[in-house]
Amino acid sequence: MAEEAQNLPELDPVRDNATAEDFKTKNKVYELILYTNPEIEQFPRAQRKLADDIRETMLSILRLVVTLENKHYKKTTLGELDNEVDVLRHLIRLAADPQYTRSRKPCLSLKKYENISRKVNEIGRMIGGYYKSIKK
Repeated sequence: MAEEAQNLPELDPVRDNATAEDFKTKNKVYELILYTNPEIEQFPRAQRKLADDIRETMLSILRLVVTLENKHYKKTTLGELDNEVDVLRHLIRLAADPQYTRSRKPCLSLKKYENISRKVNEIGRMIGGYYKSIKK
């Protein structure tokens, strides 16, 4: 058995590119997904596409944050991440707009919209601060 262990290829070293800010951002995105997903599950059937787009955008943000942890050059990924957060802001706003739905009852209540927007804005501020720290 000891001989088999000696024949195994050496593993790649663990990258030390991730910072504490990466992990905080990842946790915030995770919390956003857990908070928002039950709300978008309750969207009317006619608004399922909007719910799917919101869910897909949140998962894309999570994917980009995880990717960011492993990249050495983070500037382009931060730009993509910022774009996705901006898209999510607009999708959430659309879901809360009573003019978007025919029934005139928005998919998200004003209270839910405020809570989700606060979480998205906090993630946006974290990304902005991170971008400024990398720019220096």
